[in-house]
Amino acid sequence: MDFSDKDLVSTAQPHVDALVVTMCIGGFDMHRVMVNEGSRAEIMYPNLFRGLGLKEKDLESYGAPLMGFDGKIVIPKGRIKLPVQVENEEVLVDFITMDAYSPYAAILARPRLHALGAVSSTLHQKVKFPTESHIGEIRGYQAFVRQCLIAAINHRTPPEGMDEAPPKL
Repeated sequence: MDFSDKDLVSTAQPHVDALVVTMCIGGFDMHRVMVNEGSRAEIMYPNLFRGLGLKEKDLESYGAPLMGFDGKIVIPKGRIKLPVQVENEEVLVDFITMDAYSPYAAILARPRLHALGAVSSTLHQKVKFPTESHIGEIRGYQAFVRQCLIAAINHRTPPEGMDEAPPKL
């Protein structure tokens, strides 16, 4: 699997966007799934957890703390295995559930990418993976990335000791 200049078509260039895709998780198409080869943990955030109709009783325990994007230590609520389907390929993903804000619904990390035999490229905004008959592709959505960035900026909490957030510019 390789990427070429043909794969750059329909992407806004130059960019430094994260790779955010739509994937079928638990039988539902979920938008705002960040593909992060730099992480080794698949993460599910509260909006996805609630959106799938899951309850805390569905979770297995998971006690190891994780570090969030903001550098703060977060204690996971638990973990749950759910099917993730890409075209006709399906893998069970062991999601760690976080009770923390994120503009993303979930993070798909290195272990599941490897299980799918997938290769991702943020430059090309694509994930490619082998199927029985061809090389499948998932296209990234740069518009979602930018919406997530705006949501994250608008969600910032005030520094400790401040009663309210600084004015928006």
